Amino acid sequence: MAVGDVSMPQMHVVKGVKIGSAEAYVRYQNRRDLVIFELAAGSNVAGVFTQNAFCAAPVHVSKAHLKIGNPRYLVINTGNANAGTGPTGMVNAEATCAKLAELAGVKPEEVLPFSTGVIGEQLPMERLLSGLQPALDSLRDDAWMDAATGIMTTDTTPKGASEQFELDGITYTMTGISKGAGMIRPNMATMLGYVATDAPISRELVQQLLSETVNQSFNRITIDGDTSTNDSCILIATGQAGGVEITSIEDSRYAAVREILMRIMKRLAQLIVRDGEGATKFITVTVEGGANTQECCDVAYSIAHSPLVKTAIFASDPNWGRILAAIGYASVVNLDVAKIQVWLDDVQICKDGGAAADYTEAAGARVMAQAEMTIRVDLGRGEAKDTVYTCDLSYDYVKINADYRS
Repeated sequence: MAVGDVSMPQMHVVKGVKIGSAEAYVRYQNRRDLVIFELAAGSNVAGVFTQNAFCAAPVHVSKAHLKIGNPRYLVINTGNANAGTGPTGMVNAEATCAKLAELAGVKPEEVLPFSTGVIGEQLPMERLLSGLQPALDSLRDDAWMDAATGIMTTDTTPKGASEQFELDGITYTMTGISKGAGMIRPNMATMLGYVATDAPISRELVQQLLSETVNQSFNRITIDGDTSTNDSCILIATGQAGGVEITSIEDSRYAAVREILMRIMKRLAQLIVRDGEGATKFITVTVEGGANTQECCDVAYSIAHSPLVKTAIFASDPNWGRILAAIGYASVVNLDVAKIQVWLDDVQICKDGGAAADYTEAAGARVMAQAEMTIRVDLGRGEAKDTVYTCDLSYDYVKINADYRS
């Protein structure tokens, strides 16, 4: 059961984007598991991908195709990651692009493939390829909800965000979806994420916008500390709503678009944490007073990854010594523990490296029992600050991952 508000908003149509889906039986029965995005000619597309050395075949192919030019189609299958599949996996990823290109009348390099699911198994190519035409036949511009559902694996809920905004008297739309619930410690993006806008933005700025906003959204979440083999995040600017193309960060519209994209990216990233496998609590870890951003992130992730911290939160046990231990092994050079301050929401649990004089177990337990909470740490070293989002670690996480392939 996801934590907090995970409701889908009205998913506004993005001019220049059509979506189709089909039941290809890649792994699942009686549900959509194959999704196609059709992008208007002239759309500018950017991507960021996993830094896992064992990255999946479709990641290799998508990165290569993006270097050639702007794609016209995205094809996504769920249930099978096509990772750890060797040369055959590469052949299958390329064959998927070639078949969709043939059906759609484009070049193979104008197709980007994406896969998510079980690692180490070959794609059932006959079923997958047979699903391409039905997915193409179902293309329509208002199918974002179908796409959000069609890319799910262990997710319990579809994930989406959408806004409409005005620039120079023209109304634009930005809509996006994501998926992910486990194997989440994105070292660039998320398991899968797709955001599109019909605003006119140059290809170079689309890449810059994506990289900047990913770093403060998908690169600030963790569920279990495992970086997936398939992480991919794509940003599309179709330009189909009209207006003069944004080509410079000095353009006042750039800042406006960036602000909206940041909101959407953070929402999509946080939805993944809220739907973490077995999650019962949503946790914000903020570290301030750092000498630099890196050490703030190191401490925040150390806390967010700690199984002992996460299980204590699941049990609503204010065993705050586990938080101090995680801070201590974050490898911050010359850390003066006598300057450390720690809060659970508004309750200070640690003052100057020791128990706060007015702290009570009851006050800590009250915060720990909440569905949402913030762990705030002040390192007392400087002005840097950063935030990471995570969830607790429950019995169900073990059950879900023990039975994942069954």
